[in-house]
Amino acid sequence: MLARTIKERIYWMGAVDWDRRLFDSLVPLPDGTSYNAYLIEGSEKTALLDSVDPPMANELLAQLESVSKIDYVVSHHAEQDHSGTIPQVLEKFPDAKVISTPKAMGMLGDLLRIPEESFITVKDGETLTLGDKTLKFIHTPWVHWPETMVTYLEEDRILFSCDFFGSHIATSDLFVIDEGRVYEAAKRYFAEIMMPFRNVIKKNLEKLDSYDIEMIAPGHGQVLPNPAFIMNAYRDWILGPPRNTVALPYVSAHESTKRMVEHFAAALVEKGVRVEQFNLTVTDIGKLAMALVDAATIVVGTPTILAGPHPYAAYSVFLANALRPKTKFLSIIGSYGWGGKTVETLAGMIPNLKVEVLEPVLCKGVPSQTDFEALDRLANTIAQKHKENAFT
Repeated sequence: MLARTIKERIYWMGAVDWDRRLFDSLVPLPDGTSYNAYLIEGSEKTALLDSVDPPMANELLAQLESVSKIDYVVSHHAEQDHSGTIPQVLEKFPDAKVISTPKAMGMLGDLLRIPEESFITVKDGETLTLGDKTLKFIHTPWVHWPETMVTYLEEDRILFSCDFFGSHIATSDLFVIDEGRVYEAAKRYFAEIMMPFRNVIKKNLEKLDSYDIEMIAPGHGQVLPNPAFIMNAYRDWILGPPRNTVALPYVSAHESTKRMVEHFAAALVEKGVRVEQFNLTVTDIGKLAMALVDAATIVVGTPTILAGPHPYAAYSVFLANALRPKTKFLSIIGSYGWGGKTVETLAGMIPNLKVEVLEPVLCKGVPSQTDFEALDRLANTIAQKHKENAFT
């Protein structure tokens, strides 16, 4: 794709990756992604902001063919999907200096072997003039690595946010035209990589409140001409209370756990509790992560396998512990054949979750009427606790 004009002498560069379906060998990408770099031409100096994932290097280098000089390469984030092609850019423009946070300089040296003499490190709030355009660098640690920063272009009021406010979408649209689609993709993106650091990201959001931002240009996804849309979404995901929702990931070996899950979900719905149900043998794990952004309660359904939880169920608990959602309650339901330590194993996997563990419901073999009644009581307990906390 050719370079595209955002505003006068401000250009999108980069690559749209229509075919990629997995990120970091872990994160599903149902809509592909883009790797966004931006070129800013001042009256005296020119800066390239970020680069692209190395497999897409040729696209960026082709876009730079008509650029006679780059004075600065701003690296907001050391991860290779943003920084991986910087060494090739420096080969083409050997006099360019890399602008980064001090911590990023060390990481870029480790990951890409960029020599220390190629860097200019910037403090939080420091500015750099390109002549008639001024870049202001704002440190935003843990969005989503410890070295990250964003750049505010003062004269044009554009925030170049890298991973902050991004979304994995492959599209030919330069600007957001479907906020509903972007909301879902951005929520998935937040859930999968930002949610564990939401307390720090809250402070970074507060930092940005004093800036007059007319447009956000992220490192993935489309340029956002309505910044309030995505910034308000982040405030809700970070600061808003949990919802009256139960996230219900489960796996069933011989239908017993499935029967329990179906009965339990129906009981919750009857009591006015919303349910998001995930069969872990087929689910998109990103959808589960999205549900965890809002869910007040997590209930894991699992059979007992080799005296413990099914590995898929254990993975869902591991994921929840890693993502650290706002969830307030957790429980376990499922079946077993002769015994085991399913509850003890799963309970020991959630040190990061500040949750109240509700009485589990485990049955031996096929669930009986007594077991269904126990599930009804658990559903009633959850509904009551959600009501007491005014979760809506």
